[in-house]
Amino acid sequence: MGLAWQQGPLATRAVGHFLVEQPLPERMLFAEPLRRRMRVRFGGEWVADSEDVVLLHEPGRYPVAYFPLADVREDVLVAENRTTTHRDLGPTEWYAVWTADKHAPRAAWRYTGLPGHADVLGDRVAFAWRAMDAFYEEEERIVGHAADPYHRIDIRQTARHLVVRDGDRVVAETRRPVVLYESGFAPRWYVPREDIDLSALTPVEGETFCPYKGLAGYFDIGSGKRAAWSYPEAWPEVERVSGFVSFEPDVVDVTLDGRKLALEPGQSVTPHGIDRGLDPDELLAPKGN
Repeated sequence: MGLAWQQGPLATRAVGHFLVEQPLPERMLFAEPLRRRMRVRFGGEWVADSEDVVLLHEPGRYPVAYFPLADVREDVLVAENRTTTHRDLGPTEWYAVWTADKHAPRAAWRYTGLPGHADVLGDRVAFAWRAMDAFYEEEERIVGHAADPYHRIDIRQTARHLVVRDGDRVVAETRRPVVLYESGFAPRWYVPREDIDLSALTPVEGETFCPYKGLAGYFDIGSGKRAAWSYPEAWPEVERVSGFVSFEPDVVDVTLDGRKLALEPGQSVTPHGIDRGLDPDELLAPKGN
């Protein structure tokens, strides 16, 4: 998902490789100006507001926004008696975040002994995503994690012949699936409901949230748990897959033009830490100021 996540070029499991004579370091961090106004809401108050945010891409992590200390309210950061060490960036001091009506421990951090090549992060602080009420770009709330400018989704109509079976039962058959190509992931095939035996799909509790596609619901198929999923109201950028269903090729039998599909590398998502976790409740929370 983007530059350093899943199978992006700076991820530890990159699907491609740089054409250079000498191998690159195993871990490469990339920092860049976000070039967007970003704000942080906590306890009903704005605690940070900046047009000078630096975005850090770290292998295997979602991007993290770093705010200049000068653009953070002076009274909201309270130093904790806690210091950790980042494997690449050195000593890390932690802060609680306080407002009149709310406080959160271990909710922000900054690096205090940066190596020279990383001084772009000097005198900057990052806020734990899940500890804050909300993050905004201008007046629009950003959910899940800081937006990754290298993340892209393309959706293409196709006439490929896709068949889904649960044992001998044909669950779906179509010659009009759409394929969703998402940065860092193998292609996903989505089937219109008209081409699915919906009686084979049993809705299950639990949703997941993608910051690029929206809320997904899941289905069991026979004994296969969470064998399929759908975005009932996909976000406008990907509304072409709204209501369509995609199937897990490691749970049910999925063939494309007669070729059996397998779970390819990059298909699964692993959350990395509570501050970067994805939670459906984030999408349902009020988006206003």
